[in-house]
Amino acid sequence: MKRGDVFWADIFPRSGSEQSGGRPVIIVSHDSFNRTSNWRSIIVVPVSSSEAQAKRGPTAVLLPPGAGALPRSSVALCHQVTTLDRAKLSEKIGSLDAELLRNIEDGLKAALDLD
Repeated sequence: MKRGDVFWADIFPRSGSEQSGGRPVIIVSHDSFNRTSNWRSIIVVPVSSSEAQAKRGPTAVLLPPGAGALPRSSVALCHQVTTLDRAKLSEKIGSLDAELLRNIEDGLKAALDLD
């Protein structure tokens, strides 16, 4: 499990406009945490296939079909970054390439107002 990996996850329960249910997520936590088996928390960005989400601005990062082995165009919702227990991650789908991972990092910087 490493930064940029795409997994199926169960992110329920949630409320309001938060993404919920079984869906792909992108791991964004630091690899030193990801490699520590007794560190149960993983920081992720949920993924949506909603075209409406794609219009959310710089915190919504477009992922073309095939990116991270996702079957269709998707959107990484960096403004909904969240922490999950590892038990909520099930099947690994794939991994993002370095350029797309940089785009996700830029989306997180925009969402969190980081330089």
